[in-house]
Amino acid sequence: MNAFDFAKQIYADFNVDVEKAFERLDKIPVSIHCWQGDDVNGFENDSALDGGIQVTGNFPGRARNADELRADLDQAWQLIPGPKRLNVHAIYAETNGKKVSRDELELEHFARWIDWAKANHAGLDFNPSCFSHPLASDGFTISNADEGIRNFWIRHCIACRKIAAGLGKALDNPCVTNYWFPDGFKDVPYDRLAARERLKSALDEVFAEEISKKYNLDAVECKLFGIGAESCTVGSHEFYMGYAVSRDKLLCLDAGHFHPTEVISDKISSTLLFLDEILLHVSRGVRWDSDHVVTLSEELQAIASEIIRHNFDQRVHIGLDYFDGSINRIAAWVIGSRNMRKALLQALLEPAAMLKAAEDSKDNAKRLALLEENKTLPFAAVWDEYCARSGVPGSFDWYAKIEQYQKDVLSKR
Repeated sequence: MNAFDFAKQIYADFNVDVEKAFERLDKIPVSIHCWQGDDVNGFENDSALDGGIQVTGNFPGRARNADELRADLDQAWQLIPGPKRLNVHAIYAETNGKKVSRDELELEHFARWIDWAKANHAGLDFNPSCFSHPLASDGFTISNADEGIRNFWIRHCIACRKIAAGLGKALDNPCVTNYWFPDGFKDVPYDRLAARERLKSALDEVFAEEISKKYNLDAVECKLFGIGAESCTVGSHEFYMGYAVSRDKLLCLDAGHFHPTEVISDKISSTLLFLDEILLHVSRGVRWDSDHVVTLSEELQAIASEIIRHNFDQRVHIGLDYFDGSINRIAAWVIGSRNMRKALLQALLEPAAMLKAAEDSKDNAKRLALLEENKTLPFAAVWDEYCARSGVPGSFDWYAKIEQYQKDVLSKR
């Protein structure tokens, strides 16, 4: 009996069907963020990041253009099992060397991303880029008190929403379009209300046109604070929770956007009582919203378990959102993506029926014992089998591919 067959039998003893777990896992895509590959630089210009975003590190081999970025994604794709999507920001438009204002971007500027997605059998997600721009220099974009600046960002978001619908239509796969703004006050403001009134009015204008959910799903992303907006973020959790519920939008929960003692795993069941769907940006904050590479942590497992235990896998859109320029960027993609899928598989392998029965009978000792016993079941053998069936390396074999690519490609940039 090989390791997988042995593991499969052990799980069967806990009334867990491994084959059914594989089948369900293969229906859960993870949206992988393009901006890890080039430190959120994009192709618009070479200006430094600002607007609440910061990438640290200068590891050799950063993608310098779209072709290099797609080549790096191709390498990462070969090492990540399961269905995948690609999340693209507006600053990754390809304009053939022409200067195109963000409020004038069109679907044609993302034609090569559509081609790449088709070739890789992947869906695309999208984001307006409301940062690192002269009209974001005072820390306010779509809630700016200056009407001209505010209208520029409204036009940008409207343009992005049309692009996203075009992506969804071209791929016959709805695009999730996420709206995040860095707007906020560095010091304590006198008037918080006015900025939030402007944000609410501006968003209503952005979403005024009806677009079929067959092609596009709008999500709004809350945040506790940002760099330069430490005292008050206009788009708070309460603001966007109310907006999403009242406007039939997805709420985006980012793992790094709350108090250090808050976790988004605890928010999933609450928000989905009032919303049809939500978006997750899975990241790892270290003391603040630092966007570290996702590890197989207790919180990551809790996120995955909340999704699986309550059959939310068709209502929760899972996206990754981190950026580390201090290590090999393809390794960062692969480590985080594989960990997200590991957490989902582990959640699918929980002895659900036994846990539910113990909880319903108020046998809390048995519930705790089962949860703890589950941690040492032979998961690694099941994971390796899943990777093999997906056509990607299991165990640590994948890292040799990264090292070779670093030697052959990245080190020569």
